[in-house]
Amino acid sequence: MGNFFKDNDDLLWLLKNIDLSEVILLKEDDFKEKDEFDYAPSSVEEAYENFDVVLTILGEICADRIAPFSKEVDEKGASFCDGKVEYAEPTKKALKLLSQAQLMGFTLPRRYGGLNLPKTIYSIAIEMVSRADASLMNLFGLQDIADTIYKFGNEEQREKYIPRFCSGEVTGAMALTEPDAGSDLQSVSLRAEERDGKWYLNGVKRFITNGCGDVLLVLARSEPDTSGGRGLSLFIYEKDEHLKIRRIEEKLGLHGSPTCELQFDNAPCELLGERRMGLVKYTMSLMNGARLAVASQAIGISEAAFRDALDYAQRRIQFNQPIIEFPQIREMLSVMKTLIEAGRRLVIETSIMVDLKEGIEEILKKYPQRSKELKSKLRSYTKWSSLLTPFAKIFCCEAANKICYDAIQTLGGVGYTKDFDVERYYRDVRVTTIYEGTTQLQVIGAVGGILSGALIGLLDKYEEETSLRDSEHFSTLSSYKEKLQNMISLIKGKKDPGFQQFCAPHIVNMGIYVLVSYLLCIDALKSSKKEEVAKIFLRLAEKEILAESNLIESEDMSFVQNNLI
Repeated sequence: MGNFFKDNDDLLWLLKNIDLSEVILLKEDDFKEKDEFDYAPSSVEEAYENFDVVLTILGEICADRIAPFSKEVDEKGASFCDGKVEYAEPTKKALKLLSQAQLMGFTLPRRYGGLNLPKTIYSIAIEMVSRADASLMNLFGLQDIADTIYKFGNEEQREKYIPRFCSGEVTGAMALTEPDAGSDLQSVSLRAEERDGKWYLNGVKRFITNGCGDVLLVLARSEPDTSGGRGLSLFIYEKDEHLKIRRIEEKLGLHGSPTCELQFDNAPCELLGERRMGLVKYTMSLMNGARLAVASQAIGISEAAFRDALDYAQRRIQFNQPIIEFPQIREMLSVMKTLIEAGRRLVIETSIMVDLKEGIEEILKKYPQRSKELKSKLRSYTKWSSLLTPFAKIFCCEAANKICYDAIQTLGGVGYTKDFDVERYYRDVRVTTIYEGTTQLQVIGAVGGILSGALIGLLDKYEEETSLRDSEHFSTLSSYKEKLQNMISLIKGKKDPGFQQFCAPHIVNMGIYVLVSYLLCIDALKSSKKEEVAKIFLRLAEKEILAESNLIESEDMSFVQNNLI
């Protein structure tokens, strides 16, 4: 029997060596549910044991019950006929199996039937499901729909919807994008009209992942005389005869995940939270969760592609030796492995920041008298989670595209055929840099946190709270950090918005590589294997940091100020 958790030494190492005690204490509210639910932990140690049990169960399901059918899912895909969407048969079976294993309410409270697990553990789960079948993640990974209802809905809405998500009775979707409102969600025009105290939706949504789901969160214009984000609200819609699915997209990859075009005709719905907060608060929270999920998805696809490439390189004989013995192939595989472990570490760190932020928010709802004690921490974790979320999506998704590209290269001609799975990974992974906010949009979301000093503050925190200063790599890290600070000063000193926009992707790339270098060097203090990973990554980082800083220092904007286009 296979197991996508137990066969992954890096995941096992991270879960053993990354300190989640503060996350656990916040999530469990000092273990107040230990007597109410038999599966609630009574200590940090027991919480870790629970994590291991749940991930082991999921890892076995992924390896033995999902992955073997992923090729069939890709070939058959979701189908559309007479306005109805049907999942591929293995997809239906996988969802039923995950529901029976009670794995559809990962982060949701136990009182609604959830497991009450941290986002950090959910990110690991998403990676494993994505390694098994990336398209299934787009159904399993939509648990943030219920999480958003829990965060911002009233108790009646929580009781109505969340237990059904946890049991697997319903699936969800976030209906945000429209034909003329992709990344620019402020331009959403689908109307929400209030009549006799009830709300109704009218308009079209496009590119909606799992738009055939039972419960949709719909971003709509509730204030007819407004434009921009402040005129938008978020609504809960449960599928009925007032929704028409007009088509599903014919996509390059992720064939098991239906992407739908929807027509709402006087569709009755419920307002979630407050009017006018749909985009600026609720959708941003929902999107940040989705972006972290896509980063985890990218790592899962990368893991699958790397393992296939490694296996082939060890078996394929050319010139009387396995091709893995050729330095060019070995270097390519080493870089692939390093990028995967670097991305995974960034996802874990991001997830921890999100867990700490959301954990403190939950504690403050229950115990507002603790605001003085926790307010400063909340501010810090809010700005760091806001910075690291786009970092994770940029790095993991861009790296995953390179890894899948190099996996095909490792296999050579057969990698380009459908005889091997790497061509599917290459097709599936391509969208990760696009959906839930393109790489370019993530840069806009990240650059402010760099220029404001949030990143430097986080690096300072790592230096103060770890033994990094004793590391043999500390001088290298210090030089990277100094170079980053110099570039920040240069960009801010110019006081030129055009120059800042030009520099944004370059300073963000620098920032990502400096941050991940710090994280991997912290891990290297605990493990000789991680020391090897850190050394390789530092060499990759040096090249990126030098190239980006040279470009910024040159102040040469000819890339965008030319007559070529």
